[in-house]
Amino acid sequence: PLVNHMKLQVRMNLKTKSVELRTSEHTDQISALQKGSDFVKAFLMGFDVADAIALLRLDDLYIDTFEVKDVKPLHGDHLSRAIGRIAGKAGKTKFAIENATRTRIVLADSKIHMLGSFSNIKIARDAICDLILGSPPGKVYTKLR
Repeated sequence: PLVNHMKLQVRMNLKTKSVELRTSEHTDQISALQKGSDFVKAFLMGFDVADAIALLRLDDLYIDTFEVKDVKPLHGDHLSRAIGRIAGKAGKTKFAIENATRTRIVLADSKIHMLGSFSNIKIARDAICDLILGSPPGKVYTKLR
């Protein structure tokens, strides 16, 4: 997608262990480099390739990241319980929040990454914060409607 759609040049620098992007003479858009950078970051955070490609095509998509400890300082079993409340049984709670707010959510250890429009990310973040603070999932579902 980066080379075909955005006309960027991409290479992996093995010495510095980084992905390098640069424009070529065929690059049309001014924002191609920034969008390419966002695409690589989204893919490395754990989003699906299709979701990361959406970042290239749409202008009003953003990525937001926060840690569970930013909301409430938790340790040990309490931290794992809070992450489990966000995920829900077989991922049900996470999918419900994603579908209600039209966002994509990735739970990576104690970090939470969200992809969506600005207003939808705020709604999803509020729902996730309520779950971290101990609200039962049923109450959060009702608030989302």
